[in-house]
This record gives sequence, structure tokens and C-alpha cells, in this order.
Amino acid sequence: MKALLPAFFAVVSTLSAAIVEKPLEYKAGDVLCEGWQAYDDAMPSKRPGVLIIHQWTGVSDHEKEAARKLASLGYNVLVADIYGKGIRPQPPAAGKEAGKYKGDRPLLRSRVNAALDVLSHDARTDASKIAATGYCFGGTTVVELARSGAKVKGVVSFHGGLDSPTPADGKNIQAKVLALHGADDPYVPAKDVAAFEAEMQTNNVNYQLIQYPGAVHSFTDVGAGTDNSKGAAYNAAADQQSFAEAKKLLAATLK
Repeated sequence: MKALLPAFFAVVSTLSAAIVEKPLEYKAGDVLCEGWQAYDDAMPSKRPGVLIIHQWTGVSDHEKEAARKLASLGYNVLVADIYGKGIRPQPPAAGKEAGKYKGDRPLLRSRVNAALDVLSHDARTDASKIAATGYCFGGTTVVELARSGAKVKGVVSFHGGLDSPTPADGKNIQAKVLALHGADDPYVPAKDVAAFEAEMQTNNVNYQLIQYPGAVHSFTDVGAGTDNSKGAAYNAAADQQSFAEAKKLLAATLK
């Protein structure tokens, strides 16, 4: 019986572990923001951090689910709130809100760096090992985070905008950049994809662009439906493959 006790308590300890998920308020300058944090409370020590940036409607269940998955892999995760607490616009208002930041890249960079600072100073985070991922609007944002010179190890853009408004800023990028793109995405023109690659190559950025045939915008979002003719639709194969690629980059850069 005594020999079985260590195994019994190990099982109990495993069962008691849980992914903690909760809102997290913080300030970006004078603006109150409300992000979402997820982590495994069974891990006693610091662990790598992952910042997630939301799509155009603000912090949603889509990003919270991504945070849960990454927390279960051992990361301390913060879903950043770029817009501010309570600002969760739906289309068409979401387009106007996202456009405000896409048209003011310094403002976008300041908001995302404020969230990065919060994650970096969290007691659970190993501040030397942080990466960022983002969806749609958030995909655009993580590339801007890298362009700001932020000390992150990697950034992953899921079906994000790939325009290059200030190509010279590519010289500031210290992170590995992974762009996961729907090959048939009508919202990201071929000229933007070409400009993105030119910026990465000109500035010797360690980057990879993966395009998924048959996938359009929002291919990771089940809520987008499955009608490609609308320009945004879920694609199960692209979703699974892109997440696998993101996991590989995070494991490689945050090990």
C-alpha cells in the first residue's frame, strides 16, 4: 500500500492542476484596457510568455480559446486589448475602429507595447522569452510590434494584413516572423504580400511566409462560416496546419 501512495498523490496533484482564465485590467497611457490572461496554476516557476492580439471586434472568445490552448502548453498568456475596456465593436463599426489604428501605426505600436510591458512584468513570465501572435487585425499588429523594435523572440501573424507602410522599419525587427496567410484572401492584395516580403528580405529579417491554398480571410475562426465567396471563412485544414506551425515557432524561439 505504501508503495502506491506516491503515485496516488501524483495523480491527485495532476487532477488539481487547472488553467486559470481571467480578465486583466491595465493602463495604456491614460486608457484603461481589459485583456484576458490564461496560465497553468500547477507550474511553480516562471515560464515563457505569449501575447495574443485580437481581431477587429476586440477581445473575443476566439482569442480566449487560443489563450487556453497555449496556456495548456505551458505558456503564460495575455490577450492584449488594443481598443480599451468596453470597446468591442461589431461590423461595420469594427472596420472603423480597426482603421483608426491601421491609419496611425505609432498609436497601434504604443498600445501593443503597453500590453507587452504588462506581460513582461507578470510574476509568472520569463521576460527573456516572449513571443506574440495575432489574428486578422492582430496579425497586422504583431508585425508592427516587431517593427517597433520590441524585444520579442518571435511573432506569428494569422491571416493578418501584410502591407508595408514604412519599409525602413524592418531594420528594427529582432524577432523571427511567421506569416500564415490564406492564398485566396481577397482582403490582402498581392501587392501587399510582395511589399511584406520585400521589406523582410531587404532588412535581412528571419521570416517565413506560408500560404494555404483554398483558404481566405479568417480561416482560423469557426464563427466566420464556410462560404469562401464572402471573403472570410473557416478552413479546418488551414486552421490545424497553421496552429501546428505556430507551435513549432514558439517551441523553437522560447525553448
